[in-house]
Amino acid sequence: MARFRRRTCIILLLFILFICSIMMALKTLRPDRAGFGDPFGLGLLPELQQRTVLLDSKQNSLNRAQGDTVTRVSNLHSIAVNTMKASMSSVKKLEEELSSPNYNFHIFYYTWYGNPQFDGKYIHWNHPLLQHWDPKIANNYPKGRHNPPEDIGANFYPELGSYSSKDPTVIEAHMKQMRSASTVLQREELKSTVRILRLKSVIVLSWYPPGMADENGEPTDDLVPVVLDYAHKYNLKVTFHIEPYKDRDDRSMYHNVKYIIDKYGSHPAFYRHKTSTGRLFPMFYVYDSYVTIPEIWANLLTVSGSQSIRNTPYDALFIALLVEERHKHDIHRSGFDGMYTYFATNGFSYGSSHHNWAGLKAFCDSNNLMFIPSVGPGYIDTSIRPWNNHNTRNRVNGKYYETAFSAALLVRPEIISITSFNEWHEGTQIEKAVPKRTGQVVYLDYKPHKPNVYLELTQKWSEKYRKEQEQWLM
Repeated sequence: MARFRRRTCIILLLFILFICSIMMALKTLRPDRAGFGDPFGLGLLPELQQRTVLLDSKQNSLNRAQGDTVTRVSNLHSIAVNTMKASMSSVKKLEEELSSPNYNFHIFYYTWYGNPQFDGKYIHWNHPLLQHWDPKIANNYPKGRHNPPEDIGANFYPELGSYSSKDPTVIEAHMKQMRSASTVLQREELKSTVRILRLKSVIVLSWYPPGMADENGEPTDDLVPVVLDYAHKYNLKVTFHIEPYKDRDDRSMYHNVKYIIDKYGSHPAFYRHKTSTGRLFPMFYVYDSYVTIPEIWANLLTVSGSQSIRNTPYDALFIALLVEERHKHDIHRSGFDGMYTYFATNGFSYGSSHHNWAGLKAFCDSNNLMFIPSVGPGYIDTSIRPWNNHNTRNRVNGKYYETAFSAALLVRPEIISITSFNEWHEGTQIEKAVPKRTGQVVYLDYKPHKPNVYLELTQKWSEKYRKEQEQWLM
């Protein structure tokens, strides 16, 4: 019995030694980098080894993060606040930034108004009542002149009052209004950004040569530099609407175009139109061009003309006024580069009638001419032509204006002209107007809309025009 027990103890001892030997052998096979609790053999599988390294890295990062959690949260908060401030600042900056305003909207602009403060007297606001050419009809209407500031030669009353075109604050206010009519801020809510659409406007400045003016005004050429400076400030361009001054012919036109380009052509706000060939040319609108016969214009505007301005440093794009249908052939023979319709009275003339625009555009396309339809918010000139009520075009709270824009877009013009920013005598203005009642005079207004409603509508149709042009090019 004693020998059996001894043998049993020896066997157990050997078994224990065997187990210990195995454990020692296994320990020598374990990776030195393996810590306590690591699964045995994990380092022998490359893919799992890589995952283990990543897990270790994340664990170490987590351990480090626990030590500076408060600091990191504080830093993130500061970054978020700073980012938000920067973002809001950028949005504000974008909203205030002057956009590159649509050089395809041309707005007729007049600087012939004056008042005692700046001019020593009222100019144009005291417009006379024009007499009808038929004495029998003329006898039925009043005579005389208007008496500003309460009684002015207009059916609407300006928000700026009976202002002077020489007043710098007035000029700047006008530039702001015209810029607002061509600038569209489009918000992208999901991205919390503001995108400024690049719509651009051109001021078509009514112009007489130095020392000349219309029969009710005074010379205004000295205002051109001021208009150019303020236009440049508001990213607008300026071109010229050459009025029918005395003795206007091929020779005087050459001289005056040369004068304008030499004196104003280097100004950054001076407008040059980019043609399909990529060349840049000044542009001149010529009011009442039909008064001069085509042969005289051809002397100036054709290459073989005796006073030809073509292929000289003063070559430009010349746009004639079309009133009657026959004028389109005269315009082509004269050597003009295009035609515009000016009048904001649908049905008043062939050119101003919307339904004729498609035919005029087709004629221009076939003869390499530009067709520039003129749209306007309405027409009423009974404050200076009391007998002309039959040509009044009611604004219909903006619908007349929108109908004209819609008709213009149908013919896909390269340029649309707007009659007008401030021709108050004929009631075609889009400038801000306000309600006013004085004595026996009750002025029209834009109610129920705000004074800037026609600037907003112009902005709206600027955007529509931009989108339409994008589709035309597709």
